[in-house]
Amino acid sequence: MKTLIWLGTAVSLIGLAGLVWCILKVWRARRAGLDDVQLRAVLHKLVPLNTGALLLSVAGLMLVVLGVILA
Repeated sequence: MKTLIWLGTAVSLIGLAGLVWCILKVWRARRAGLDDVQLRAVLHKLVPLNTGALLLSVAGLMLVVLGVILA
């Protein structure tokens, strides 16, 4: 079960890295001084990536919890 815990940790960290990447992309877009339409276009592209990273992080945490319960 240690393998399941470490696998879940790795998956969670990948998801967390994706969330940080999305935050940095939005932060850079806001600081670039884009107009409203361009900023919305950037945000529109990032929503699916942000959701996927969040789901990946949650799935990793579920694996960790499952590994702890089964250990």
